[in-house]
Amino acid sequence: MIEDIEIGELRTLCQVIQEKYKYDFNNYAISSFKRRVIRFLELFKVPNMTVLIEKIKTDPAFFKTFMNELTVNVTEMFRDPSLWRDIRDKVLPNLFSTQETIKIWHAGCSSGEEVYSMCILLKENGWLDNVKIWATDIDENILAKAKAPKYNMKNMFEVNEKNYIRYGGTGKLSDYYKEEHGVAHMDTSLVSNVTYRTHDLVKSGIFNKFDLILCRNVMIYFNQQLQNEVFKLFHESLFNYSYFIIGSKETLIWSEIAGKFITINQEEKIFKKVKE
Repeated sequence: MIEDIEIGELRTLCQVIQEKYKYDFNNYAISSFKRRVIRFLELFKVPNMTVLIEKIKTDPAFFKTFMNELTVNVTEMFRDPSLWRDIRDKVLPNLFSTQETIKIWHAGCSSGEEVYSMCILLKENGWLDNVKIWATDIDENILAKAKAPKYNMKNMFEVNEKNYIRYGGTGKLSDYYKEEHGVAHMDTSLVSNVTYRTHDLVKSGIFNKFDLILCRNVMIYFNQQLQNEVFKLFHESLFNYSYFIIGSKETLIWSEIAGKFITINQEEKIFKKVKE
């Protein structure tokens, strides 16, 4: 078992990745980054950092595998059901009170559970045809899974179904998937208004303006400097009086743009942009 790796080795790894593949991990939170690298070494039985760095340097396919593991986010449908109730009962009605159509960005969408949660919510409330959604992630492979997701039935029963019931859905979660051989195949017609695209929050700029942005449990992996830059990107990507939702362990309070938002719900981490 690998107990620790040197900070210098991590810096060398980041330098190699940046020079060869143009991904910048220098401002990721060092403890999270180290933990994920150690996990990768153990999972793929790579003996040490020297071997890892050399393989990444010389084998693009290996690097793709490394990226898949490093950027994977554990996610679930209707995670934090009380938040989804607030989106349904307060955020979206407020937006639809002043406009007929809205635009939503799921940043760091991972394997798509959050996007499907949103689309189910929209469908059950008659809003699906009035919303355009962009779902982005840094990882092309995870985006491919999000486009045609297949979720383990064990997770559907033990986690997703329970979240949906606690959220207060109007039907059954099973209305939105078909089970085959222990796998739930989601109804892709739900996401006909979703555009999937690769987007690097660290390097990519603004690509549209939105009424609601969700970026949950992504920035916990960034250090404060990088979080601040990404917060500025989100601020610029929002229309005035639009909404921004982050993860339960994340905060805007210390960032440069904190004064340009008001807090709608501190517990659910829902904010509203009030200044350009």
